[in-house]
Amino acid sequence: MAERMDRELFFISVAAEMLDMHPQTLRKYERLGLIRPSRTVGSMRLYSREEVERLRLIKHLVDERGINLAGVQHLLEILEAMQRIRPLMDESVLSTGAGRRQLLSEMRRLNDALGL
Repeated sequence: MAERMDRELFFISVAAEMLDMHPQTLRKYERLGLIRPSRTVGSMRLYSREEVERLRLIKHLVDERGINLAGVQHLLEILEAMQRIRPLMDESVLSTGAGRRQLLSEMRRLNDALGL
């Protein structure tokens, strides 16, 4: 699916205000690799709606669930793996050898993320 050219983007100050977070927290999460905002030509951070929602999830996990940032990072890796696996579970995909191999590859990545 092509990315919409007219999607909403927010500067760090706006994203931080939307989330009731300090901009420095957003910078820290970027340094840790939890988020990857795009940049303007002048290197100003731009946050998409999807990234704001990811930040909202991170905030919930930290503030409401008491999960430390290392735990959040693992949970996000697992979530990303599950999002990649979900479309591979379709019967039409599973009926092909390539689809089964891709599913097995993703399952191995999930096991690695889980430390299994």
